[in-house]
Amino acid sequence: MTFANLSGLTALVTGGSRGIGRAIAAQLRANGAEVVIHGTNAAKLDEVAGELGGARTIVADLFDPASIEKIAAQAGEVDILINNAGITRDALFLRQKPEQWDEVLTVNLTRVVALTRALYPAMAKQGFGRIVNVTSIIAHTGNVGQTNYATAKAALTGFTKSLAKETARKGVTVNAVAPGFIATDMTDTLPEAIRENIMKSIPAQRFGETADIAAAVAFLASREAGYITGSTVHVNGGLYV
Repeated sequence: MTFANLSGLTALVTGGSRGIGRAIAAQLRANGAEVVIHGTNAAKLDEVAGELGGARTIVADLFDPASIEKIAAQAGEVDILINNAGITRDALFLRQKPEQWDEVLTVNLTRVVALTRALYPAMAKQGFGRIVNVTSIIAHTGNVGQTNYATAKAALTGFTKSLAKETARKGVTVNAVAPGFIATDMTDTLPEAIRENIMKSIPAQRFGETADIAAAVAFLASREAGYITGSTVHVNGGLYV
């Protein structure tokens, strides 16, 4: 038996045009899934689709409430939903503007719930589905300047656990993957002194790769992971133990 063979399954990856989402889309495609990638930049989505040897793309801005209906309609029935899209609007709590709070909660939580609500019924009807929410180590540790982000990701973790209890009898699993510090465009912009300080706190003594997250997601999306639900897989090199 080939491990994590996703042939015959269709997966939707939100935020699939760059970083972790791009790596997840590539891994799922490599494992045999038909992949649909969502993002806001049509050119980047087309670039990724080309790398994957062909993939459907959906351009939608999650700040727009109508985006969920658009994504659901264009994706159609999917077997695997990867809620990866997310944003940050960092600022110390007392300096954080209300719109910074609202934007992060909207994209990282409210739209995830809405898209899951739109796509879950078809999974339940067919008796199979995999929902994987990309959360963050920050949901479990907190972080200075990220009260909005930590709140959204912690709430998403609670959503994952509770929904898992409702969907298990329908053959649909709901899990989360919580990345630690991963080498992406975002971490590349950190000052060298901060990067070195972070590195010292990671037992593995390195930042993770996007492929590390993609591997965990692909496992949870597989048929073989059918008895795992309501769990969070921490991928952080030992930083959160």
